[in-house]
Amino acid sequence: MPNTFIPKSRSETPLGLYIHVPFCATRCGYCDFNTYTPGELGSSSSPEQWLSALDGELSMAATHLDPSRPVSTIFVGGGTPSLLGAEGLGRVMASVRTHFDIAPGAEITTESNPESTSPEFFEGILAAGFTRVSLGMQSAAGHVLAVLDRTHTPGRAVTAAREARAAGLGHVNLDLIYGTPGERDEDLASSLDAVLDAGVDHVSAYALIVEDGTALARRVRRGELPAPDDDVLASRYEMIDERLSAAGLRWYEVSNWARTSVPDAFCRHNLGYWDSADWWGAGPGAHSHVAGVRWWNHKHPARYAAAVAAAELPVAGHEQLTPDDQHTERVMLSIRRSVGLAWSELRPDEQQRAARTISDGLTERVGSSLVLTNRGRLLADGVVRDLLAG
Repeated sequence: MPNTFIPKSRSETPLGLYIHVPFCATRCGYCDFNTYTPGELGSSSSPEQWLSALDGELSMAATHLDPSRPVSTIFVGGGTPSLLGAEGLGRVMASVRTHFDIAPGAEITTESNPESTSPEFFEGILAAGFTRVSLGMQSAAGHVLAVLDRTHTPGRAVTAAREARAAGLGHVNLDLIYGTPGERDEDLASSLDAVLDAGVDHVSAYALIVEDGTALARRVRRGELPAPDDDVLASRYEMIDERLSAAGLRWYEVSNWARTSVPDAFCRHNLGYWDSADWWGAGPGAHSHVAGVRWWNHKHPARYAAAVAAAELPVAGHEQLTPDDQHTERVMLSIRRSVGLAWSELRPDEQQRAARTISDGLTERVGSSLVLTNRGRLLADGVVRDLLAG
């Protein structure tokens, strides 16, 4: 595919780099991410082939971006990046440094599965330049992890978080999933106790979504498991927010909380997404956005690597966001943040509809911004639909 659709980068906006690691040891029943187990890939791709192709894509990416523009955030996601080990993640960072300048104080994050980490792993990624780690905890209840097909043992995520902090990583996140079939209030309460005992400075909590095509969706369809209940999800969210807020972690996006006493505890990379900044997504299936143009890579690692080997960017498709598209995205993303949506961003008819959401107790005016109330956070998607209706 010709690469002429990629615009010149905007030097005045932050530049992020997302790197997708497509490998997992097993497939979790709820996951619909672009990931592959060894049995699914066979001999068509390997971490070594992926590392080589990644270096090739980064080399080409650098030619499309302003060479004087440093990378301010890097996020290695997946999949399970920790399967690469500290040595493999170090090679990822070496490749990034070969092709890009990294800004002083850059935030550099990797996701990790607690079971594929150790004190030595955390010491290794710290030495490689990582400043932040995000650990997939999901729950502290063994029976909840079993429904999700998670392979780590209860308690390992908390131990891993403590190991990461002891190694010197300045920022540690734990991910929670709530509303899993069979989860009880006391299970979530125990999970929150464990999170707070771990002393992390960031927590992400997501309501379970039953995605089409997943093993979980098939079990729900067959009647083996009940679908998540909206009222239960709302109650669980309120429990999470109450406990985290009382412990000094404040929400800054509907699903994310950061410790107020820790500078830069929020995820700067994700803020770039929510602020419509520029980022290059490298790796199979990764998405990029530069100056209002979005594109995405071939999903399968073998197809991705073949394109790079042919000295082509591994792009599967792209779209030019129209002004209306960009407006819609700003409304959708900004309203989910605690700083809210600038009132001036709303068109006159949207301001009228926003006034109704205020009357309904879903939003409020805070200075020059429209901000979700506690009740509005439970209905954030509906608020977006109300604002953009018409």
